[in-house]
Amino acid sequence: MAAKSSQFDMERFFQALGDNTRLRLLNLMGDQEICVCYFVEILAQGQPKISRHLAYLRRAGIVEARREGKWMHYRIVMPPNIGATQVLRQTLAWLKEDRGMQADRARLSKACCSPAKFSALQGAPLPIPVDCPIVVEAK
Repeated sequence: MAAKSSQFDMERFFQALGDNTRLRLLNLMGDQEICVCYFVEILAQGQPKISRHLAYLRRAGIVEARREGKWMHYRIVMPPNIGATQVLRQTLAWLKEDRGMQADRARLSKACCSPAKFSALQGAPLPIPVDCPIVVEAK
């Protein structure tokens, strides 16, 4: 079992991309690191559900987490498999073009610009850009 954990699990990767909530989470992360509280607020879903989906994305090797005090921050990481990286990049580019996903990003932008309007975000750290962009333009 330990040997399997070091190998990339292609089935888990595709299953991670096969859920709308997880796609919405990836869309919101884009090229930034985001605190869980923003996901809860923007997606209007409970923290336990959001955390389960984020844990699934972590196990699939698509996101990583960082704790800062009481805040958990998530960002996208590219999988170790080149084919999976290409699929993920194309999926992220496609998400940017989807109207529903654009609406989620617009809500995130509003929440970041005026967190006082969102009581659940009081004191929450703002999303921060990650060092290297992960999405390439679709051709």
